[in-house]
Amino acid sequence: QVQLVESGGGLVQPGGSLRLSCEASGSTVGLFAMGWYRQAPGQQRELVAHISDNGQTKYSLSVKGRFIISYRDNAKTTVFLQMNSLKPEDTGVYYCNAESAYLSPVTGSSDYWGQGTQVTVSS
Repeated sequence: QVQLVESGGGLVQPGGSLRLSCEASGSTVGLFAMGWYRQAPGQQRELVAHISDNGQTKYSLSVKGRFIISYRDNAKTTVFLQMNSLKPEDTGVYYCNAESAYLSPVTGSSDYWGQGTQVTVSS
């Protein structure tokens, strides 16, 4: 089982920056990718940024060039999302996701999710 804890959300003015953190603990040996998703009110959850353990990254078109996803260190159990030039449309709950090579004995899924952290971009 893997636990994910997010931090770093909050209220920021348009044009500002925030950095989100997500720390994985538990059975992390099988993790091979992590990512950030967001869900705006009334919208479906969407991928924002993704990083594989080989360092390959991908971003949604709406955040490319403004957001950067990275691992904290070679342990690759903590991931950051640096969000710059924030816009009101970036508002939402941001969820950390981790993909494992092993199925959870609890859920039967190889995907793990954090509880989410609120990001609000408003003047």
